[in-house]
Amino acid sequence: MFTPATTPPHLATLVLLTATSVLSLNMFLPSLAHIAQDFGVSYALASVAISGYLAVTGILQIILGPVADRFGRRPVLLVCLLLFAVASVCAALAQSIWVFLCARIVQAGVIAGSALASAVISDTAEKSRAASLMAYVGMSMAVAPMLAPMLGGALDELFGWRSGFWVFSGLGATMLWLVWADLGETNPAPADTFLEQVRAYSELFRSRRFWGYSVCAAFAVGMFYIFISSAPLVAADVFDLSPTIVGIGIGSITGGFFIGSFLSGRYSERMGLLWMIFAGRIVAFCGVFAALMLMLLWTSHPLLFFGGGIAAGLGNGLTVPNARAGALAIRPHLAGSAAGLSGALMVAGGAVLTPLPGLLMTPQNGAWLGLVLMLGASVGGLLAAAFVWDVDRREGMPTQVKADR
Repeated sequence: MFTPATTPPHLATLVLLTATSVLSLNMFLPSLAHIAQDFGVSYALASVAISGYLAVTGILQIILGPVADRFGRRPVLLVCLLLFAVASVCAALAQSIWVFLCARIVQAGVIAGSALASAVISDTAEKSRAASLMAYVGMSMAVAPMLAPMLGGALDELFGWRSGFWVFSGLGATMLWLVWADLGETNPAPADTFLEQVRAYSELFRSRRFWGYSVCAAFAVGMFYIFISSAPLVAADVFDLSPTIVGIGIGSITGGFFIGSFLSGRYSERMGLLWMIFAGRIVAFCGVFAALMLMLLWTSHPLLFFGGGIAAGLGNGLTVPNARAGALAIRPHLAGSAAGLSGALMVAGGAVLTPLPGLLMTPQNGAWLGLVLMLGASVGGLLAAAFVWDVDRREGMPTQVKADR
């Protein structure tokens, strides 16, 4: 029990690491109004616990990747999980909104779980096999967001909002022990110095394949954020749906993602990365385009809008694990850096595209304009995938010693 692991982890450990990262984002959302009331502050200030957390996770992914390539996956994960557990205790005990927000920002270190889980897979599996494993891990990213708010709401109702952060602290301690006991170091050749690691980091910036894969994944994730930011307006103001139906509708895209991730896990090894990526982008494009055409030419109906969301989620489940695996396989000795940078690009893509529905949509145009925005993101992802295919066609498949030009 107390002997440190020396072998690669089980897949279940990586799934739990990823799920913990996702749970920490939105499990306490139902408690946000109570947190603001308890501290006597505005809802806007309390919501910094969400926006500030997201901003810090984007920055941390850029930093933690190179650090993990220099010092190893295992020590970085152990330190980040320890900080997460301690910060969760501080948040649960906080008597000031500023203490709470500071603790919440430190909690963002748990993003190392999802970022470095991909690096661990890339360290230990061939590219197509890595895509398959990432797809199975990614399924937790579909389930956790659906279940976490329900758990958080129940905890708040039964024991108060602080109980959720006590659960976080226990979860952090459990994951700390699990990583210690099951996740041996998988980084085969850490850099001798951090300066050497920083110099090697520039290899990623010169790789056109890395940018193609990463931008493709960023557009796919952007589709998700466009949908979840436009769905409440469309459902409530355009179709006058009940809050329960709105919640089911918003969750529909994650259901599609779950199915797509499962299919990626089954077929990525057999079909290959680029074929799965193209399949995902084509499914997303055709599904959203069909919903848009039916809405414009036939009738405006909520099933068409949410059907487009399901197609987008299904396409993302086929695309994102394979695009991530492709990005991390470009430079195997920089898998941690690639995981961090590509993850930050996905966060940035979501940050850029999320405000668009609020800026452009109205009750009059919301139903079809939301689909148009999603369609634009699907085209961006498809063009990025085509760019990678063109590089492969012109230069041949990359090797570990051949640099992209």
